[in-house]
Amino acid sequence: MKWLVTYTILAFAGCVVQPTVVVSVAQDQRQRVATEKVGQAEATKPGIADGEMSPALTGARRPLYRLRKSDVLGIRFTFAPEFDQTVSVQPDGFITLKGLEDLYAEGMTLPELRETIRGAYAMMLHDPEVTIVLKEFDKPYFIATGEVTRPGKYELRGDTTVTEAVAIAGGFTGQAKHSRVVLFRHVSDERVEARLLDVKQMLRSRNLEEDAHLKPGDLLFVPQNTISKIRRYLPAQSFGMYWNPAQF
Repeated sequence: MKWLVTYTILAFAGCVVQPTVVVSVAQDQRQRVATEKVGQAEATKPGIADGEMSPALTGARRPLYRLRKSDVLGIRFTFAPEFDQTVSVQPDGFITLKGLEDLYAEGMTLPELRETIRGAYAMMLHDPEVTIVLKEFDKPYFIATGEVTRPGKYELRGDTTVTEAVAIAGGFTGQAKHSRVVLFRHVSDERVEARLLDVKQMLRSRNLEEDAHLKPGDLLFVPQNTISKIRRYLPAQSFGMYWNPAQF
């Protein structure tokens, strides 16, 4: 009889506790789904492409410039002007400083180089105050080639998207295949990434969320459409009757 009473109590307790567990699991699932939806909504906001929001919208500063070969620097010593000098980054990445051994500078930011130079001259000067000015440098650029009106190399000024870059290059020619634009990007010295963009669909749908943001050194290639490739093989009289650029 005691076992029967105990079993009845446990069974009753299970009936009471089980709905609580189910409700808790259901709440967790709803919260997880809601979180995923919020994340998707954030990722599809205007100005987001490649999983990143444009710095122009966030107000965040872009990464600091890193020195490259042939950059020219003006180095000034506030309390020791006799050490003032102008140096350039040599092909091997080093700079030559007065009274010191050559110093490797390629890849450094200006604040990093300033601290390195202060440390190097600390053996000769007491707590030197150093200012570095970037006089000449390789400006960020992108290249537009293929079926654009003015193919060439352009300075990358601020945040620029693919469609904006095409406009800077004069827009598409009449022979351009808008749906197969290729964006080439160096991700390392040995590796180049290629991304296919359907600019035609982006413009038609007026949805520029996939409009990629360019990075220095990017190359845009706009291929020729199919009809332009075979145009020279078609009879001149019949060409105008059958050509429909919208199909290509």
